[in-house]
Amino acid sequence: MHLYHPLHHGFVVVNWPPKLHLQMYEVFFQSLRSKVPFTDEELEIIKTYLTPKKLRKKQYLLQEGDVCKYACFVERGALRSYIIDEKGTERIVQFALEGWTIADLYSYLTGEPSTYNIDALEDSELVLISKKAHEELLEKLPRYETYHRIQITNAYLALQRRLVSINNMSVEERYTSFMKLYPNIAQRVPQHMIASYMGLTPETLSRVRKKLIRS
Repeated sequence: MHLYHPLHHGFVVVNWPPKLHLQMYEVFFQSLRSKVPFTDEELEIIKTYLTPKKLRKKQYLLQEGDVCKYACFVERGALRSYIIDEKGTERIVQFALEGWTIADLYSYLTGEPSTYNIDALEDSELVLISKKAHEELLEKLPRYETYHRIQITNAYLALQRRLVSINNMSVEERYTSFMKLYPNIAQRVPQHMIASYMGLTPETLSRVRKKLIRS
C-alpha cells in the first residue's frame, strides 16, 4: 500500500496490518452496496485497485497547480476544497465528510493542473482511486459503471440544487436550507468556513443567524 508522507512530495510504501487494511474500506464498501448490489467477489476485485491514505488536520491532499491524480473517498474525517481569489481570499467550493467523495474532477479527467486546493479539516482516513484504476474498473465491472453513473447523476443534482439556492433564495433561506441538508457539516465546520462556502462574509452570516434566532 502507499501512504502520503508530509515530508516528501509523493507516496511511500507502507505495510498495513491486515485488520487495518480491511477497516480502511468499510465505509467505502457500504457506500458501494447502498447504491448497487456488489458481490463479495466484486468488492475483492475493487479492493486491489484502492490506495489507503491518512491525512493529519491541515495537511494537503491537493494543491493548486498540481495535477489531481486521485479521486478521494472519505472513510473518516472531514476535508474541504477551495480556491484562492485574486485578493488572496479563500473561497470554499465543497466539504466532504464520511461517505463523500472529493477531487478536482476537471484536473482528474483531463490531466491539467488543478485550480483547487484540498486539505483536511480533521485527522482523516481516505480511500484513493487513480484515473487509470477507475477506467479499468469501468471496463471490468458493469456494476461499478452503474455506481459511477449514479454518483455523477447525484453530483449534478447537488450542483443544480446549489445554483437554485444561490439564484432564487434569500440569504436566510439559503442558510436554513444548508442547515437542514447538512447538519453534520454545521456541527463540525467553523462558521467562517460555512460563510465562505455560501459566498458571505462571517459578519453577514452572523447577522443572518441572529435574525433567525429572533424570528
